[in-house]
Amino acid sequence: MAVHGRPTGPRSVSFLDDVLAGLEARPRAIPARWFYDREGSELFEAITQLPEYYPTRTETAILEHACDEMAELVGPGRAVVEFGAGSATKTRILLRCVRPAAYVPIDISGDFLREAAAALAAEFPDLSVVPFEADFMRPLTLPDAAMRAPKLGFFPGSTIGNLEPAGAVDLLRAMRGSLGEGAFLLIGADRVKDRDVLVRAYDDAQGVTAAFNMNLLARINRELDGDVSLDAFRHRAVWNEDAARIEMHLEAVRDAGFTVGGRRFFVAAGETIHTENSHKYTPESARLLLRAGGWEPVRAWEDARGWFSVILAEARPVPSAP
Repeated sequence: MAVHGRPTGPRSVSFLDDVLAGLEARPRAIPARWFYDREGSELFEAITQLPEYYPTRTETAILEHACDEMAELVGPGRAVVEFGAGSATKTRILLRCVRPAAYVPIDISGDFLREAAAALAAEFPDLSVVPFEADFMRPLTLPDAAMRAPKLGFFPGSTIGNLEPAGAVDLLRAMRGSLGEGAFLLIGADRVKDRDVLVRAYDDAQGVTAAFNMNLLARINRELDGDVSLDAFRHRAVWNEDAARIEMHLEAVRDAGFTVGGRRFFVAAGETIHTENSHKYTPESARLLLRAGGWEPVRAWEDARGWFSVILAEARPVPSAP
């Protein structure tokens, strides 16, 4: 297997720092990146298999249908750099058709990342696979294996939608800086659609998404010396029409006092801890977001219902203002 090294990116802000700051903020909010310990990563993989959760299977079908055209547009010999690789399920489709020079999966959940990378390397024995444990929301210096070849960034799953627009633009600019001019970015973007379809996708009948959300509190108890009563909170998913996004919250069903990292907090009944946003896009807003981040859209593919799109964009020189 061609799995190399265990490089780790910078983590200047810790889980504890983010949780304490988020619980003190008003409204309360904890960054969604802390969902992804081992249990959280496994729960998210289970979410992708749910009948209500359309994004994964829809995006997978788009990739299968359009992969040859994507490969023709980007050309062979690129280092595929995947931001937030997870189990890398969709990556297999891409790697089979683009003939890459290397594959660099980046993820914050190290053990889960290395297991997925090892499985992928066994499936592609001639491919150099370099797992990179890091928070890709922060500036990165890519491993040497990626720096020696032109790059193709891969950011599937509409993960860009988890960020506020300003943060999404910052991330796209950081990706452009990491990948370099002339790089391509293949990115998934979930579309605005019927509210009921969206809410069901984030509040499934089996309660897997609820368990995923609640695992954040369980992780706080496990790792941060917390004593949060899990039965004091419930999962909520709501559609915010004005912001064009699904929001996930942990809502207190009764008054709850608890300690985290030696500090005491009180959350009143009905108050929420905001844990995730998932912004949805029109074709126009997705193009505008990419251009603001320094990427010029080249081609877009969508499913027959127009529920999801995969966009190829290029890091071109920034033109001077007229």
